[in-house]
Amino acid sequence: MMKILCIGAFSLASIYYAQTFPATAIPENLKKNADAVIRRDFTTVQINKIDEIKYQYNTVTTVLNKDGVSKAMVYIPYGKGDHVSDVKVTIYDESGKKVKSFSKSDFSDFSNNSQSSFYSDSRILVLPYSSVQYPYTVDFSYTTTNENTVFIPDFVPFSTLNTSLEEAQFKVINKSGIELRTKTYASQYNYANVQENSSGEEKSYAYKNVAAIDGLSLLPQPVKILPKVSFSLAQFNLEGHKGGINSWKEFGTWYYNNILQPVSVSTPSIKAEVASLNLQGSTEEKVKKLYQYMQAKTRYIFVALGIGGWQPMLPDEVYKKGYGDCKGLTNYMKTLLDEAGIPSYYCVINSNPSQVLFDPDFPKMGGNHAILMVPTEKGNIWLENTSQQIAFNHLSFSTTDRNVLAIKKDGIEFINTPSSSAEQNTEKQMLKVKINEDNSIDGEALMSFAGSQYDYNFGFVSLSPTEKNEILKKKFDVLNFEKIEMKNFVNDKDNAIAKFNVDFKAVNFSKKAGSSMMFRAVPIYSSNIYKNDENRELPFEIGQAFQDEYDIDFIIPKNYKIEEIPDDFSLNSEFGEYTLKVVKNGDNLKVQRIIKIKKGIYTKEKYNNYISFRKKIMNIDNTKILITKI
Repeated sequence: MMKILCIGAFSLASIYYAQTFPATAIPENLKKNADAVIRRDFTTVQINKIDEIKYQYNTVTTVLNKDGVSKAMVYIPYGKGDHVSDVKVTIYDESGKKVKSFSKSDFSDFSNNSQSSFYSDSRILVLPYSSVQYPYTVDFSYTTTNENTVFIPDFVPFSTLNTSLEEAQFKVINKSGIELRTKTYASQYNYANVQENSSGEEKSYAYKNVAAIDGLSLLPQPVKILPKVSFSLAQFNLEGHKGGINSWKEFGTWYYNNILQPVSVSTPSIKAEVASLNLQGSTEEKVKKLYQYMQAKTRYIFVALGIGGWQPMLPDEVYKKGYGDCKGLTNYMKTLLDEAGIPSYYCVINSNPSQVLFDPDFPKMGGNHAILMVPTEKGNIWLENTSQQIAFNHLSFSTTDRNVLAIKKDGIEFINTPSSSAEQNTEKQMLKVKINEDNSIDGEALMSFAGSQYDYNFGFVSLSPTEKNEILKKKFDVLNFEKIEMKNFVNDKDNAIAKFNVDFKAVNFSKKAGSSMMFRAVPIYSSNIYKNDENRELPFEIGQAFQDEYDIDFIIPKNYKIEEIPDDFSLNSEFGEYTLKVVKNGDNLKVQRIIKIKKGIYTKEKYNNYISFRKKIMNIDNTKILITKI
């Protein structure tokens, strides 16, 4: 009987490896909008005990064109304590004919550091392969064994746009005797479904025939469209530190005692450092002085050392070296506040342009960033510690309007970061525009940005004058600039406002019509292209609410008179509001323009309504003013 079983297993393996996946076998619906097709994505996770987990991966990807190359790159990230084995790569051509095969010895081994990383235990094996002919298929398999059992990955169909999936399976075999909790999150838009099976120690999940998500305008990120399955082992190990995650309270207590408390260590030098600042005034004033002091003496670099890359550097290391990553700088700032007698909380967050939340009903290890929260009588102060330029008590668009895990001695507390309204996310333009008879204009502008619009502009402070001017030229490309110069840039770090002056000259702004000249009412506006989509299949997302306010003074030539001005306009919709007012003041004109856009995810049926709303605004922005020669 044993011989029969062995022969059967060998035969099945032979059949499996004989599959060559010709590109012609890809269903047509999976080619649509796809640069690459994942033909097979099989993962088997075997949990042997609290400190031993084995992963077996096999991914087969067909690259359809050059844009799909990055989706089939062959690499294996690994960390300290990982054992990588059974590495096999086979390349097939369009017809499924074998082109080449590789083993582990063909890979190069690098430190898996970002450009700004100084220290990391993370490594990566990379196979430098590229093909000159498309399509081609990469069959890639390997096995890793790890002592860390806290990081079982989510199971999703894919994570990138313009990728489709033929078949995926995620199998978990739990031999540890420890409870494995799972939770399936269905697609809100029924984009794909998860097939589930469970038998004894084994659970399996599968997706089949999931079409590619095209890079449509205003598309929510795939994480908001696709289903996923999450996993969390009730008892886990992280580099020798064993813990439980049956509840957020239990996990938070473990996190505090094992991750944060061992590095929450002050020194006489840090005590003297805080004392030398002679802090006075309100709690907010003290926190601001400490925060801006910390910003001035540190810089961000990536550090992935410590317990699984999750433990911060010691505060004394940051103090002496002047650098750290989000964990180290946040922990250092917390230590400075501790020495000043000001309580604060180390917070783990999902930093992402698209809002990603922790599930209060499903505790698991997660998050990709650390920030600090300081409670005060006037409200919470939030500190982003990785930027030397960002304003005090200001979080960027990638960390606002979501929950954090505030790590406390008695467990984890869920706290929401601030949400900003359209009225807080503002761009203000004060323009003085001189109309010249040669159709050019000379302009002076004072521009200021607050809220999320501050996020997009405070980075100007680190650029050269030439770089600033080039970015402005591209940003305001509705004008044909002959020259443009940014002056007097100010990063107001107390109030989270970026502001600057602009001097410019632009040609071909107005048009002559006999003895008259015509020009548009709004010189500088968004030049986005808005296109209807009658076949849209997915919702659209306006990621940030905002409000733009323009005050424009036109100065016309002395030998001209104002002949025609547009009527006042007003638009209202569920997406926002818009007003335009033109006021004649002797020989001068004042134009006032306000646009307010609301944040939200809207159904696909409303997409063309939104496009119509934005097109109407652009048409009104282009409303013409007529002046005639006297």
